[in-house]
Amino acid sequence: MGFYMPFSRVLLVKPSGRRGLSFAFDLIPIGLEYIAAYIEEAVEEVSIVDMEMERRRFSHLIGLYRPDLVGITMSATEHNEGLRLAKVAKKSGAATVVGGYHPTGVPELMLSYPQVDMVVRGEGELTMRELVEKGSPEGVLGASYKKDGKVIHNGDRPKIEDLDSLPFPARHLRQYSYKAADRRTDCDVLVTSRGCRGRCSFCCEPSMSHGRLRCRSPENVMEEILEIARYHEWRPVSVTLADPNFMGNPERADHLCDLLQEHDLNMRFCAMVRPDDIARNPGIVKKMCEAGIIWFEMGIESPNLKDLKSTKKGITTKVHREAARNIRRYGGSAGGTFVIGLPDQTEEEIRRFPVYAKEIGLTAAAFGIATPFPGTEFYKELDEQGLIFEDDWDNFDEMHSVYKTKHLSKERIEELATYCMAKFWNIDTFIDQEIVFQKRTKRGVSLVNFILERAINVRFISNNGIKLQKDNFGQHIKTFLEACVDPRVEAYTRKVGVHNVLEMSRFLRILGPQTIQCTLSLDDTTISFVFKTTKNTVEYIRVINGRQGDSTINFDINLKSMSEPVQRSKINIVKRLIAMTSRNQSIGRLWNTFRLLVAIGTEVLIWKLTADSNMN
Repeated sequence: MGFYMPFSRVLLVKPSGRRGLSFAFDLIPIGLEYIAAYIEEAVEEVSIVDMEMERRRFSHLIGLYRPDLVGITMSATEHNEGLRLAKVAKKSGAATVVGGYHPTGVPELMLSYPQVDMVVRGEGELTMRELVEKGSPEGVLGASYKKDGKVIHNGDRPKIEDLDSLPFPARHLRQYSYKAADRRTDCDVLVTSRGCRGRCSFCCEPSMSHGRLRCRSPENVMEEILEIARYHEWRPVSVTLADPNFMGNPERADHLCDLLQEHDLNMRFCAMVRPDDIARNPGIVKKMCEAGIIWFEMGIESPNLKDLKSTKKGITTKVHREAARNIRRYGGSAGGTFVIGLPDQTEEEIRRFPVYAKEIGLTAAAFGIATPFPGTEFYKELDEQGLIFEDDWDNFDEMHSVYKTKHLSKERIEELATYCMAKFWNIDTFIDQEIVFQKRTKRGVSLVNFILERAINVRFISNNGIKLQKDNFGQHIKTFLEACVDPRVEAYTRKVGVHNVLEMSRFLRILGPQTIQCTLSLDDTTISFVFKTTKNTVEYIRVINGRQGDSTINFDINLKSMSEPVQRSKINIVKRLIAMTSRNQSIGRLWNTFRLLVAIGTEVLIWKLTADSNMN
């Protein structure tokens, strides 16, 4: 290659296609914003585009920005799309460089494509700065490139030791309005440390950090938090703490909580943590919840010690319960991720995972399929044994099975992922989540708000779970329905009393004693959710196969017809409502249905008036 003039116009790109559980919260390309901030003074212009949010064609953007260097960050599932963008950039005459976990893991593969000129391995700030200043990768540590038909890997670049020396991410270059799952709250990303001491065999982080943890000072982090608040003009913000392990240095986390409590910020934080750190530091967990760090994502992985040992997790199951207990005690959300489809797992073991998640007290859980990412020890082992059969990087999303296991087929592993999600995310989990939150908020939630929040949860689960299984979608829906049937739901709701958790007294007075049955069916699979009420209480919620015979109100939902495209007209919407309530044909049933609609309408009206009043 013959680049020997400094690059002056740089376009940094996040491709579309980042999907699956790995990237559910990876909304903002904060890594590109860090690089932009570090090279901004060394170039004439640097811009960032996020093709997940962008509505213009990439060829149009190339013409608009006229870059001489295009940098593309790539995950495994962005491999194909990233290469397509690189081809467009290369055709325009720009040089191309790719970086991120995926290119770092497979630099030789990336450079085998003619549209890729260079690979930045590992941390990108210093490497990109030197690259744009030189106009060439020759001698640049951390860079790989092609010369005279040969691939050259320069030496590794030492890790950045003083993270406080880095400028804050270039949020001023952000072109898009990123929103949280509720689509109303602003969201942002904050990185307070790099690296992790863990050596989990399936994780990409050890290949990046080599087991070393480097931290920013609490004062430096607090300065950026205030900058985030100003950037969002003091509106409510949901912030993801994107550290591999936010609690890697507990004393630092403790001090940052002290600093946060000095400010009355409209922020809530989600932190990724190891359960052993949470179990050992209940006092810091309390401070975190008080400071607004209320969502915790822990790598639980499995209830089986053999799995924890084989993946080099470095924890025991005892800390799972202690960690969840510490978070719940102070009103935080104890979230956990599980890895299913490890080489020797059985179906019986996997079906136990969602039950275990509830037993240890998790209020949120995700079940990802074990995926060997390049650069991990897990990938190396499976590749050497010739067990990886998938060659489409789009499917390396932790929702598809990509390698052979001892006991289970690809199809069954993917169905079990759906089963685990449905078995955990049942009505009893949503009620339990609300009970825990009320320890912190000290107030009940309205029925309408509860339903709206659950709709957000269901949409998130659907978008990052079964919707990815387009090749066998019908079977996954059936698996989901079958998993919902669980006697524990009735036992739990009888014990806690839903009316004691949600503010629904007015709703129950209007509705009166009823047995409401909502039946979901797909082909030969039918399940029903049954809600038994009095004028003051919800006696129970029951999920059963088939139908219950003594219902007073029925809603029948045929999922096959619901999935078919429908014209958005008032006539078609009315037809669908009539079809759902077609079993309510007697005068008594129609009257009961009318009471339910009045009760719902009253709650919605009160909720709307309250919301408008709060806005004013």
